[in-house]
Amino acid sequence: MKKLLFFFLILSAARAGAQRVDSIYFHLYTDSLKKGFYNYINVDGKLSDGSWLPLDTTDVRLRSNAGHFRGNDLFIDSSYHGDTVRVRAELRSNPAIWKETVIYIRRRGFTERLRTSEEILDDMRRGRHLASN
Repeated sequence: MKKLLFFFLILSAARAGAQRVDSIYFHLYTDSLKKGFYNYINVDGKLSDGSWLPLDTTDVRLRSNAGHFRGNDLFIDSSYHGDTVRVRAELRSNPAIWKETVIYIRRRGFTERLRTSEEILDDMRRGRHLASN
């Protein structure tokens, strides 16, 4: 009987110290999604003690009305014609906790020329690896 009581005491103490996700939030790294690229969708959970925990697809179920997810990365096909994408994150352990957001699609194209591997290596050899274009 004492062993059983001790076991329940240990179990209770472990559960009391465990934190749970009270709410989830999007903390996006950009203000728009880029078509033809994987866009990382950052989702964080706020724990019951007020601290933050980054969440991935083992913790949340991610859905969107366009594109497809690979982990937390959302790929928007270049043929998509909408102006926005609606993204929903739902906590797997408690689907009643969810968050939804609307993210705009980047309209402006990429006009900046990317440097070639040779140009980057040449700059590094010359000691200009910290120099910008």
